[in-house]
Amino acid sequence: MEGQRRRWKFGIGIAIILVVALWEAISGFQQSKTYYVTVSELVNSKTTRQHVRVGGTVEPGSITRHGEALSFRLSQNAESIPVVYVGADTLPDTFKDGSKAIVQGDYMADGTFRADQIQAKCASKYQAAPPGAKSMGMANMSEWGKALAGSPAR
Repeated sequence: MEGQRRRWKFGIGIAIILVVALWEAISGFQQSKTYYVTVSELVNSKTTRQHVRVGGTVEPGSITRHGEALSFRLSQNAESIPVVYVGADTLPDTFKDGSKAIVQGDYMADGTFRADQIQAKCASKYQAAPPGAKSMGMANMSEWGKALAGSPAR
């Protein structure tokens, strides 16, 4: 009888631990869930105070600093929204006028987006060489490889 009582206590203890762990996992997932929308979708739906990610292009000449705050306009086609960055992270090097960016934060009732994170898209590093220009590509690499193959081993 004593052994059966111990098993029941042990089983109930394990069940409580599993329920608490499951509850924490579900609530943590709900809090970290962030939706991605475009500038047009955000402006047309007028979703306020919802934690969202918005993707668009940084309007040229719109980046300004006001003390600790950074403000700029994020646009897509004919729509644009003012963004105020209040995060503490260092801005990416690729964040500049005309760059593609994704901001994460809250869309306020006054139409301003309050961003706590900014991600900027990297420029493409793989571009075709202009016609007639000799690049430092495979031709030079193969010549270098041939020179190494012909040199005596050390």
